[in-house]
Amino acid sequence: MAGRAVLPIPHRSDAADEGALPGDYREILAIVREANGPVQVRAVGERLGLDASVRGKLEPLRAKMTKLADRGWLHKRGDGRFTARP
Repeated sequence: MAGRAVLPIPHRSDAADEGALPGDYREILAIVREANGPVQVRAVGERLGLDASVRGKLEPLRAKMTKLADRGWLHKRGDGRFTARP
């Protein structure tokens, strides 16, 4: 956008619902919500069909999940696992 920064992942408090998120981020959020507790990036990657045996394949996913946590959609625990926010 001309002269303005665009934030493709809105802060949770700024969005009416998760429909404001791009599709891949909504899918990540749904996987974390379906889990019965904290999840590792590897588990989410496996559900998305990524080759979890190759660390480099998981790093872009880790960045997306961290971005969701930074914007308030997920919670990143001290042990590196993620949980859904209520």
